[in-house]
Amino acid sequence: MTEFWASLLWFIGGAIVSAIVTFFLTKRYFEKQLKENPPINEKMIRAMFMQMGRKPSEAQIRQVMKQMQK
Repeated sequence: MTEFWASLLWFIGGAIVSAIVTFFLTKRYFEKQLKENPPINEKMIRAMFMQMGRKPSEAQIRQVMKQMQK
């Protein structure tokens, strides 16, 4: 019976360790993807303003970027 509990303990310990490692690897991969492919940038904001028929100023673009980062 002690073999069962020992193997169950090893299984649970392995599952916990693999869950922690997977969490950190996934987090690192996700952050890397966000750096390489930001959700929106200044060029996209300019294009949106132009599609609406407006010529944006730099202050407007910075204001929109600041709001997007929040």
